[in-house]
Amino acid sequence: MLRVLVTGSNGFVGRATVSACLHAGFAVRAGVRRRTGANAANFSEQALRLPADVVEYGALASNTDWSSALDNVDCVIHLAARAHVMSDRASDPLAEFRQTNVEGTLSLARAAAARGINKFIYVSSIKVNGERTSLGHPFTAEDEPLPADPYGISKFEAEQGLRELEQHSELDVVIVRPVLVYGPGVKANFRTIMRVLNTGVPLPLGGLSNRRSLVGLGNLANFLVTCAQLEAAAHKTFLVSDGEDLSTSELLRRLALLLDRPVRLFNFPTSALERVAMLLGKGNVAQRLLGTLQVDSSATRAALGWVPPFSVDEELQRTVESYLKEGGSR
Repeated sequence: MLRVLVTGSNGFVGRATVSACLHAGFAVRAGVRRRTGANAANFSEQALRLPADVVEYGALASNTDWSSALDNVDCVIHLAARAHVMSDRASDPLAEFRQTNVEGTLSLARAAAARGINKFIYVSSIKVNGERTSLGHPFTAEDEPLPADPYGISKFEAEQGLRELEQHSELDVVIVRPVLVYGPGVKANFRTIMRVLNTGVPLPLGGLSNRRSLVGLGNLANFLVTCAQLEAAAHKTFLVSDGEDLSTSELLRRLALLLDRPVRLFNFPTSALERVAMLLGKGNVAQRLLGTLQVDSSATRAALGWVPPFSVDEELQRTVESYLKEGGSR
C-alpha cells in the first residue's frame, strides 16, 4: 500500500486529492497548517468522512519541522502554497511568496530526501510558462519559462531548487503545472462568473474567439494519483488540462445552460472591452476573460497513458451543482 502525505489538504485541490488518494487505496496522511481556526474551519477528520490521518505542520517555512508528517511516508504530494493574491498588500510580495513557496517547499523536499522518501510531486502553476499564448500556439513543458508576477516567479524558483536537489539525492521529483482549476467549491473569478450569470444580466462577451485550457478538479486529482502510482512520472514536468479548450463565450453558454438561465450574451469589440477594463483597473481580470492561454497536454497523456476520466461538461455540471447546493440560486 502506497503511503502518501498530501500537504494543503484543507484547500480546494487538497480535499479532492485526499479523497482521490483514499479511493485509490493509498494510506493517506492529510497535512494541514492548523487543525482549528479560520483556515481549518472547513476541514477535519469528521468533515472529510474518510479515513485520513490528519497531521498539523504549522507554517510552511524554511524551519518547519516535518518529522511527524513524513514518518512512514513513501510519496509526498505538495499542494500547500501561498496562493496567487489578486490584490496583494505586502510591501514586498516576491519576498512573501519566496518564503512560503520556495523556502518552505525546499525545506519539505530536503526533509523528504533525508528520510529516503522515493517521490515528491510538486504542484506548480502554468504561470511558470507565462500569462498568455497566441491562438493555436499552446504552451508545452519544453518552452522557456517566462513567469511574469511574484507568484509565478516563486513557483519557478521552487521548481529549479527541486531539480537541483534531485541531482544530489535519491528523490524523484515530479512537477505538475495545472491551468485554471474549477470544480465543486471553486472561488474567485469562476464563482463570480456563475453569480453574474445567475442574475440574467446581458454580458458583452458573446463574440470572443479566444481559447482557454482548463482542468476540472476531478481530472487534476486523478492525474496526481496517477503520478504517485507510476514510475514513468519521475523526473518529468507535466502540463495538465481537460484536453478541450473553450472560448470564454462558450464557457459562459455552457454554464448558463447548467444554471438554467437564459444565455444573454451580445457582441462587443474586444479592444474596447480591454480599454474599459484598463480604465477601471481591471486589466488582469480582462486578460483572463478575453485572452488566450492554451496548453498542449498530449505529451502528458502519452508519457503516462493518462486519459482525463471526466469530460468538461461533467466537470462543469458538478461545479454548478455544488454552487447551487451552497446557496447560489437559479
